[in-house]
Amino acid sequence: MSADEASDLSEDVLISAAQAGQEWAFVELCFRHSKRILFKLYKITKNSEDAEDALQESVLKAFVHFGDFKRASSFATWFAQIGINSALMILRRKRARPEISTDASVDESVKQFQWEIADRRLNPEDHYIEFEKHHRLQSAISKLPKGYRHVVESRQRSGASIKEIAEEAGITVAATKSRLLRARQVLRRSVAG
Repeated sequence: MSADEASDLSEDVLISAAQAGQEWAFVELCFRHSKRILFKLYKITKNSEDAEDALQESVLKAFVHFGDFKRASSFATWFAQIGINSALMILRRKRARPEISTDASVDESVKQFQWEIADRRLNPEDHYIEFEKHHRLQSAISKLPKGYRHVVESRQRSGASIKEIAEEAGITVAATKSRLLRARQVLRRSVAG
């Protein structure tokens, strides 16, 4: 059937044809009411893109649930109610997850939207884990032999160079390196185990 012939048919005939599985009849029904419903949806969403999305969603929902249409009201009323519900759902989703347009320039975005900076601090669980690691390390350091403990604590406390630690401990640079290396090996085993 051509579009001109379909536009001459009554709504009752189109509903019957659509319920009999004629897709062209359903398309004609939606086409007849889409402009008026789109206008209503725009008044609800205040945004042409959202109104068009709601109309498209309502056409799909009407098609899927057309078998539930009982003719208790007109097709226009039933279809409009589906559209209104779709528009309201879009607004709810937008409230739950606000969107920022990528089309807007940076200056416009700053004026229109409040930017939120992510909190990069550790969450309480990670903070506790870090605290426990530090506590275990300090406990392991306190159990090191005195010579090893002294070079490790000097390194931790002041961040001193190997040469400065050697002078402070009264030992050679090579001995300081050796003690630090051995102390680290002992600490790795202590903390890991």
